[in-house]
Amino acid sequence: MLAPKDGKRVSFITSAGIFCYVARPFSLKNAGATYQCLVDKIFRPQFGRNIKVYIDDMLVKSKEAKDHITDPEETFSVLRNYRLKLNPKKYAFGVQRGRFLGFMVTHRGIEANPLKIKAILDMKAPTNVNEVQN
Repeated sequence: MLAPKDGKRVSFITSAGIFCYVARPFSLKNAGATYQCLVDKIFRPQFGRNIKVYIDDMLVKSKEAKDHITDPEETFSVLRNYRLKLNPKKYAFGVQRGRFLGFMVTHRGIEANPLKIKAILDMKAPTNVNEVQN
């Protein structure tokens, strides 16, 4: 839902009159880019140190065991300050290995996803020109 004071900012005029949205319309232009700018701005002090963010995918990482509490604590503090909420069905804690943006993230670094490698290896070879072009 939009705040009532923001209604005038999302108003539009038609031949039937002036209307204001009360909820965010489904596909606002640049909503994704605007959200990415917000996330970049609020997590700037943590970038390169303990967080990776791409739109709604966030990865909080700790290099030392002693930081396993303080790094997520710092991230939750930022989320709380900006009143952003997480979907509890989509987050996990204490993960040694996980998928992030289609890649596997481990203690050794970023690796290719084995499922994608298997799909490429299992592909049948093209037999004609059309299949090669596809």
